[in-house]
Amino acid sequence: MLVPALARAEPVAPGEDGDAITVTGVRQPYRGDFALREIPQAIATIDADVIQENAILRLTDALDLNASVTRQSTLGGLWDSFAVRGFAGDENLPSGYLVNGFNAGRGFGGQRDVAGIERIEVLKGPAAAVLGRGEPGGSINLVTKQPRLGRTFGTASLQYRSFDTVRADADANVALSGAVTTRVIAYAEAGGTFRDTVDQKRWGLLPSIGVGLGDATRLTYDFEWTRVEVPFDRGIVVLDGNFDTVPRSRFLGEPGDGDTVARATGHQVRLQHDFDDRWSLLVGASHRDTRLTGASSDAETLRSRQKLYVDGRSLSRQRRTRRYTSEHSVLRAEIAGSFATGALRHRVLIGGDLDHFDTDQVFTRYRGPVVTAATTDRAGYVLDLANPVYGRFPRPVTTALTDRLDVQRMLGGYIQDQIAVGDRLHLRIGARYDDFRLRVDDRLTRVTGQRARGRISPQAGVVYELSDAVSLYAAYGEGYRANIGADAAGTVFEPEVSRSTEAGVKLVAPGGRLTGTLAVFGMAKSNVLATDPLNPGFSVAIGRARSRGVEVDLTGRLPGGVDLLLSYAYTDAEARSRVLDPNFSFAIEPGDPLINVPRHNLNMQAAKRFAIGARRATLGAGVQHVGARSGETGTDFMLPPHTIARLFGEADLTDAVTLYGAVANLFDARWFANSYAPVWVQPGTPRTATIGLRARF
Repeated sequence: MLVPALARAEPVAPGEDGDAITVTGVRQPYRGDFALREIPQAIATIDADVIQENAILRLTDALDLNASVTRQSTLGGLWDSFAVRGFAGDENLPSGYLVNGFNAGRGFGGQRDVAGIERIEVLKGPAAAVLGRGEPGGSINLVTKQPRLGRTFGTASLQYRSFDTVRADADANVALSGAVTTRVIAYAEAGGTFRDTVDQKRWGLLPSIGVGLGDATRLTYDFEWTRVEVPFDRGIVVLDGNFDTVPRSRFLGEPGDGDTVARATGHQVRLQHDFDDRWSLLVGASHRDTRLTGASSDAETLRSRQKLYVDGRSLSRQRRTRRYTSEHSVLRAEIAGSFATGALRHRVLIGGDLDHFDTDQVFTRYRGPVVTAATTDRAGYVLDLANPVYGRFPRPVTTALTDRLDVQRMLGGYIQDQIAVGDRLHLRIGARYDDFRLRVDDRLTRVTGQRARGRISPQAGVVYELSDAVSLYAAYGEGYRANIGADAAGTVFEPEVSRSTEAGVKLVAPGGRLTGTLAVFGMAKSNVLATDPLNPGFSVAIGRARSRGVEVDLTGRLPGGVDLLLSYAYTDAEARSRVLDPNFSFAIEPGDPLINVPRHNLNMQAAKRFAIGARRATLGAGVQHVGARSGETGTDFMLPPHTIARLFGEADLTDAVTLYGAVANLFDARWFANSYAPVWVQPGTPRTATIGLRARF
C-alpha cells in the first residue's frame, strides 16, 4: 500500500485477516527521528509496491501518483523534468532530486528508471533549512533498496507490453557472511513505442554492499551504471489550436539522426554510527558522471521562419547536435540527537555538506532563413506533414551556438532544533548557511564570469497535537539555489531566492489505518531566469514568480480490506514580472500562468486484496485527472484537460510465481503530457497493456 513517509514507525492495526499490517520506519538521512504527526511539513510517499502493481517503469510516471507534482518539458524524452507545487527549476536543465538524501539527480543520465527504488518521498514545502538548494515547492527524495544484512532472497521478472517492448529485471540479496551482504539489481528493456520509427533500449546495473561493523555501525556502498538509447523526439505540432493536426504517432524528426545516448555512472557510500539510543552520526559521499550525445531534427519555433504558418503542411525544421557532460560530487555529515533542558525536550540535527557540480555543454544548430516566396524547402529543411518523406534532404551543417563550462562549488551548514513543550506542542527552528562559488567559461566568446555569494536561510515551524489522531501545523522557510550560466556579457547569474509558507492538518487514524494531510501553501521566488531578448542562446535573471494552493493527500485501508490512495492539488502558479520572450516574440505579463502547471490535478486509486482458493490475488483501478494548463509561455495556447483510467492486478500461481498485468489509459484517451510551444507538444501514450511473470526465491 502507499504509506506516508515516516522517520519512525506509526502504530498500525491488525488486518482483516488477523495478520498485523506493519509499516516499518527507518531513520532517514537529514530528516531526524520524528513521527509523521510531529513534522511541520506535508510529506507523501510512493512505495515500491504501488509502483510495481501499476507496472510503472519510469520516475516521471511514478510521480503522476502525487497531485502536487506535474510534468514539465523533458528535452524530447531525454531527462526528468517536473514541478512541485507549481515551481520547476531552469527549463534548460533536468529537475534535480535527492537519492538517499544526497543531491544526486542533476546531470544528463536520461530519464530515471524505477529499478532499485524502495520508495519515492515527496517532501513538500519549506524544507530548505536542512536540505538546501532545492525548489521552494519541495524536493523529491529517492530511497533505494539496500542490502539486508544476514538474509538471502531475490526476485526476477519478465514482462511484455504493447508496442513489442520486452523487459527483464532481477533483484538478488545475498548474505556473504553474517556481517556482509551484497544486493544486485539489474534491468534490460528494448522495443518499440507508439511513435513511428522510434525504438528504445535501456539497461542498468545497480549493485550495493552492506557491512555491519559491530552492532552500532553500518557501512553501505551503492553503484550505478545505466544507459538509455532513444531517438530525440519533440512530439507533434498543433496548428491553430487543432490537436488533430497530425496523428499522435507521427514522428517529425529524422530517423537518420539515430539515437541520442544518455549514460550515467555513480557511486555513493554512507556510514552510520549510533553512539547510543539518543545520538547518531551519519557521514557519506557520492560522485556521479553523466554524458548525453546525439543529433535531432526539431520543428522551427520562430513563426517568421516556419513555413507551416504559410501553407498549413510544410514543417520547417532545425538540425541540432548535443554533447552534454556533467560531474557531481557531494560530501555530507550529520549528527542527530536528543536531550532535555528542564521540561523541554530537544531533538537536534547539526550537519554540513560540500557540493561540486560541473557541466560542460556543446550545442550546435542549423536554422533556416526567414520564409519568403524564394525560400526553398531544402533551405527550410522541410518535412511534409501530410506525406512525410524522411531523408528527403541532406543533413544541414550546424554551427556552434553554445560551448560552455559551468563550475559550481558550494559549501553549506545547517542546524535544526525541534523542541517539545509538554506533550502536545512542538516548536521547530533552524537555519542553513550556503556559500556559492560560481564560474562560467564561455569558449565561444572567450569570456569568463565568476560570482561568490553567501546567505543564511531560516526555517521555523510549529505543531500542535489536538489528539493522538489529529495535529495542526504551520511552517515558514527560505531557500537559496544557484542559477547555472551567465548572461551575454559573461556575468554569472545571482542565485534564486525563495520564501515559503505552509499550514495544515494531519490525520493519523487510530491504529494508523488511515493517514492524511490537508495543506494550504504560498510561495514566491526571485531571480528566475528569462530569455535574453537581444542575445539568442543567453538568459537574464530578472523574473519573479508566485504559487499558492491547497492540497489533500489521503492513504490507508478502508473497511473490507480496500487500499485507498487519494491525492488532489489546486495550484495557482503565475509569473510576477513583465519580460519579453524573444523566442516567440510574446510579452510575459504579471499574472500569466506558469507553463505546464494545471490548476486542478487529481489521482485516485483503490485496490482489493483477496484469495483465490489458497492463493493471494489483487485487483485495482485508478484514475488521474489533469486540468487545462498553459502550453506556451506568454501566450493563450493551452493544453486541454484529460482523464486517464487504469486497471491492474496480480495473482499467485504458486508460492514462488506471480502472474501480473496492467492496462494504462484504459479508454485510450487522447492526452498531452507537456508542451513548450505549439510545434513542440508531447502526446501522451495511448492504451498500453502489460503482462508478466515474477518469481521469488
